[in-house]
Amino acid sequence: MATQSKVTASRCTTQAEMGTHTFEIIGYSLMKGMGIGKFVQSDIFIVGDHSWAIRFYPDGITDGTRMFASVALVLMDEGTEVRAFYDLFLVNQIKCRSESIMCSESTATMFVARNYFVARERKLELPSNGYIQNDRMNIQCDLTVVRDSELCKTKGGFEIQVPPSDLSEHFSRLLFYEEEADVIFSVQGETFPAHKIVLATRSPVFKAQLYGKMKETKARCVTVEDMQPDVFKYLLNFIYTDALPVFDDDIDDDDYSEMIKHLLVAADRYAMDRMKLLCASVLVENLRVETVATTLAFADQHNCKSLRDMCIEFMASSDRMRDVMATQGYANLKRTCPSVIVDVLEKTSRCRKI
Repeated sequence: MATQSKVTASRCTTQAEMGTHTFEIIGYSLMKGMGIGKFVQSDIFIVGDHSWAIRFYPDGITDGTRMFASVALVLMDEGTEVRAFYDLFLVNQIKCRSESIMCSESTATMFVARNYFVARERKLELPSNGYIQNDRMNIQCDLTVVRDSELCKTKGGFEIQVPPSDLSEHFSRLLFYEEEADVIFSVQGETFPAHKIVLATRSPVFKAQLYGKMKETKARCVTVEDMQPDVFKYLLNFIYTDALPVFDDDIDDDDYSEMIKHLLVAADRYAMDRMKLLCASVLVENLRVETVATTLAFADQHNCKSLRDMCIEFMASSDRMRDVMATQGYANLKRTCPSVIVDVLEKTSRCRKI
């Protein structure tokens, strides 16, 4: 009888979760002298299903370190062992970047809290270093938590490779090739064939328009008013692919933000909440002092609460409220949306009291 050879295989998978937390300390000068070994602590943040906090000791840990401020990352879960990598940074507020590495864990070890020291007079408080501005400082922690490894056994060493979902690709082709299109939209003279059932599935407004009691129900051609053809094209593309358009790199920031605003208006018009939130998230990523007031007015006008809240948070916590108030956008906001100005000022007042 011939000898049979059995082939088996297994796989060990280790994953990690990354997170960043910034601890803003307001009123640094008032904390000096609170005492050796005394600390202020950040809010608890969660990374890798574990609770963490940053501690800042203005007067050091021991009598021998009283000339140094100290920072530590602390695991708040008692009796828990965690493997983690982390970096602690002082944020240079003049250059707006985290450039001073206070510590760097280069190897993954069971987490043990350590204190890291920085000379107060020679480094932390030196004006040219930019770490303390307007009596405020920021400590940033980049944290990677290693999760438990998982062992997977594969029977007989065989595995069927399953490709990623191509649903959006098929729907994109359906739109591109206009197969079985049963409705045509006319937008400023340009036509866009589409499929009623797809649009109705994605938008309650289209559902009412195409299958309800509205006059467009039996019409094969529907005219869309007050919208640019490009905007409607991108709207249709999102309906079929669930993705915002990818623009060329040569488009400038202002034109990009303007198009995203048009798309948010279209999403609001057709009650497409996910698309509206995606557009809002893009606008948040591009907030600037020069334009935040204009964006806030836009968010208020189109009932986008998430974008509105982020604009107010940006204005209240950026320490640049005076610069924002000098912009034309703020002047327009004050004239057209006075109630929003009240919300901004109340938020700013609360932040300063913290």
